[in-house]
Amino acid sequence: MTPELFKEVRRINFKMQKLVTNLLAGAYKSRFKGHGMEFEEVREYSPGDEVRTIDWNVTARMSSPYVKTFREERELTVILLVDISRSTFFGSDKTKRKAIAEIGTLLSYSAIKNNDKVGLILFSDKVEKYVPPAKGTRHILRLIRELMASPTTGKKTDISEALKFLNQVQSKPTVVFLISDFLSPTYSKALLVSEKEHDIIAIRLLDPLEKKIEPEGLIEFTDLETGEKRLIDTSSKPVLKFFEEQVQERDVAFKEQMIKAGVPFMDLKTNEPFDRALERFFKGNKR
Repeated sequence: MTPELFKEVRRINFKMQKLVTNLLAGAYKSRFKGHGMEFEEVREYSPGDEVRTIDWNVTARMSSPYVKTFREERELTVILLVDISRSTFFGSDKTKRKAIAEIGTLLSYSAIKNNDKVGLILFSDKVEKYVPPAKGTRHILRLIRELMASPTTGKKTDISEALKFLNQVQSKPTVVFLISDFLSPTYSKALLVSEKEHDIIAIRLLDPLEKKIEPEGLIEFTDLETGEKRLIDTSSKPVLKFFEEQVQERDVAFKEQMIKAGVPFMDLKTNEPFDRALERFFKGNKR
């Protein structure tokens, strides 16, 4: 790492550790539970116990009913499925890429604090990097570095391709945080398939300038993914109306795809603190 990157990794590491210790770990723990059940012990039957839990072998030996008890497996596998396409380098206050690194770090520390493994899939219009799930602070430091500094070789965004790769490398049920600005062609089919196998939570990063343009005359805009440049008259009312309609269409399309797949989602703005928003989301979206 360069000295500048090392300094930034340390800053994010320290900031997110403090946040997860003071705030988010409890919310994370209350939101997620293990997918499996592990046998714990056999005890005498009590009124109200389910008949299907009766251990018939022990019951026959003891001449009275006994039931098996189970405890939920706490350890989970968490995957951060993160968009690092060129559009994430945009930001009026803070770039989406930097915000994504902070969110990913906070979620990673929340996971390992609850003894869960964390892995990382970085994607653009292809999978750029895969870090298999593991535990430990050194592993988290590697994830922070990858989130901040992994190069982007793809030109656009393809969420479907990322979800297909997820299903290939994770055959068991996994908690998946899909973090992106969701400026991608339709991914409804892939999302429906993945949601059947995994517990997916979508986090959409938004910049204030993507929601509203101030009328300031002629401004040159550049599409970060295609490199196309266009001069736009932001003082024109028809132009501003068209922009607002496009924003609304993208917003409706995003929400429709999430609702259809049964995926809980939230929006986070790059210019606002996100820790409290994440806490409220986890506590209010238990399923």
